Amino acid sequence: MFPISRFVSESAAADLLQQVRWRDGVECPRCRSDLAVRNGSYREYQRYLCKNCGRTFNDKTGTIFAHSKLSLKEWYFTIYVFLRFNTSIRQIEAELDLSYRTVRRRVERFASALDAPSITLSGPVEIDEVYVSAGLKGRERDQESRSRGLSTRGRGSYDGDKPPVFTLVDRGSDDRYVVPAKSADESTIRLLLADHDEESLTVYTDGFRAYEPLEEDDAFSREYVVHGDGEYADGEVHVNGCESHASLTRRWLSPHRGVSKDKLTPYLRAFQLRCELYRKPGDEALKHALDAAL
Repeated sequence: MFPISRFVSESAAADLLQQVRWRDGVECPRCRSDLAVRNGSYREYQRYLCKNCGRTFNDKTGTIFAHSKLSLKEWYFTIYVFLRFNTSIRQIEAELDLSYRTVRRRVERFASALDAPSITLSGPVEIDEVYVSAGLKGRERDQESRSRGLSTRGRGSYDGDKPPVFTLVDRGSDDRYVVPAKSADESTIRLLLADHDEESLTVYTDGFRAYEPLEEDDAFSREYVVHGDGEYADGEVHVNGCESHASLTRRWLSPHRGVSKDKLTPYLRAFQLRCELYRKPGDEALKHALDAAL
């Protein structure tokens, strides 16, 4: 259900922020003391006085919402439709009658506030890579744009504006991770698979050569299929889960028409968050998104 009540008034939006941010008690954002008392109000937002450091603060202090000209209800609408419906910045601009730059900065500020996923694998694990279009969008180029018809064949690269994005599917926990990288090499793969519970982690891959050194490491047990030979599944051995999730990743990036490669990480963290709240009801999904950004 669409949480429309949170977008109607600023006081309702302020109440939600207060609920989510201080659910474990009010804490001073400067000295982290819990010796804070109510001290009047600032517009629709509760104001507090810290008895430890003597400073005052309100519900927005130290968050992405602080010092913003956008109202909280506009922030909530932007975050919700961006995550829930994968709405483009151009469409949000039209809905809120704001400038494109204002909306883009708020979306990127929200996405940058999200924490990196903590990858702990219980196994077995599928791992695969996909290459996405991510160049120098929003910045001056030092060369003319390339024609789409002149795209080079073969695997992409970060310098060639097609950086690799790794997808990991942990069959033990059913967790899925999407992590961009600057290169699809052995060191990157080992870093992604480093934290695992099993003494010898079973890893399912395709025939990409960068995965071959895993076979010589006792910490891993690699099994693979070779797509070039028309082999896509051999019983439990396949990377179909990765490929399915990678198709959702491409669909997530599509409305934004080529995310800049230096902004790819926060956009993919937002995608990870979207997957977490996908089946949550509207109000719960909005609370989950706010909690992730605070």
